Amino acid sequence: MRSLLTGICAAFTLTTATQAQQPAAWPAAVQAFDQLMKTDSIVGGSLVFFRDGRPVVRHDAGMADRAGRVPITPRSIFHYGSITKTLTAVAIMQLRDRGMLSLDDPITRWIPELRQVHNPYGSMDAITIRMLLSHSSGFQNPTWPYRRYVGWEPFEPTRWEQLVAMMPYQEIRFTPGSRYSYSNPAYIYLARVIEALTGDPWQSYIYKNLWSPLGIRDSYFNLTPWHLSLWRSNNYTLVQDSSGAERVEDNGREFNPGITIPNGGWNAPLGDLLLWARFLTGATGGDADRAKLDEVVLKRATLEEMWRTVVPVGPPGESVGLGFFLTDLDGTQLVGHTGEQAGFRSFLFFNPKTRAGVAGVVNTTNDVRGEESGRAFQAALRAAQTMLR
Repeated sequence: MRSLLTGICAAFTLTTATQAQQPAAWPAAVQAFDQLMKTDSIVGGSLVFFRDGRPVVRHDAGMADRAGRVPITPRSIFHYGSITKTLTAVAIMQLRDRGMLSLDDPITRWIPELRQVHNPYGSMDAITIRMLLSHSSGFQNPTWPYRRYVGWEPFEPTRWEQLVAMMPYQEIRFTPGSRYSYSNPAYIYLARVIEALTGDPWQSYIYKNLWSPLGIRDSYFNLTPWHLSLWRSNNYTLVQDSSGAERVEDNGREFNPGITIPNGGWNAPLGDLLLWARFLTGATGGDADRAKLDEVVLKRATLEEMWRTVVPVGPPGESVGLGFFLTDLDGTQLVGHTGEQAGFRSFLFFNPKTRAGVAGVVNTTNDVRGEESGRAFQAALRAAQTMLR
């Protein structure tokens, strides 16, 4: 099996290396990506430049499973963390377009339990769905200040009633709608709205209303289906022991995001992520039936509405719309999201005008050199985004 996987990887590398459309900035992007892998002792990762939802050139490096010597290949399955939020946001906008909700509805209309949260700025009824989508609701960040990161704790809260029990011990941190502050629980609350309106569990709704019509077949949440288990990447953490020695810890292939799946639970090969990008960029290839089906999933005008600034994020040129982050790169607006959960870190950004994009993912987190690691990840992201000007 190892020789088969290696052959697949080598064949793909040969194919992509001959692509005439390779951007001039691709070598620099690969160099920055490899520097990230070196800085953080990353076991494995992938970087791809795509156009119209199809890979133009791809760089697979390292191992999906270090102990088994399984290399990264185009079929390797990664975890995408908060890129999942784009699914939840599009689902909310589907329901808005169908007249089932308004973005200005108070979130308490659907989740009255949130009235238990302390809001020194007024009533919880003033917090709207739009504010949750744009991370401007005032909910606390970091997500779970109660965690001590000890072995007996669950990976994430596993049940809705656990979140409800935390609500009386939380407070709104600023006037809702006035500024940006990232909130993972906001997207759990949005998922509860979807469930309340449709009667479907959030995961079922995504399968039925997004993935199935878009032909996204190898994506899943939580534990890996048996028929995909061969391709599941392990995940790792770079840690430091009491003597100062560094080592890469194997975290195991499977983990349970629990109730937090709607804000960060998407598992898939990069090819499925590109199918999602194909839909987002409207790359139908002239197929009229495909264009009609995409419009059924979500109107192009609604997607463009989601890519308008709601609040600035902080750094110049960075802002957030409805479920997507916006980056101004020398006058070019890029749209996308990043993700980080367990040992995985990822990004997906695209240029809506050219339908070109970049996606990258690694299977190792650095718990030792925080600032240096953050700079290396940002450098890899910026180098990749440079190809989209």
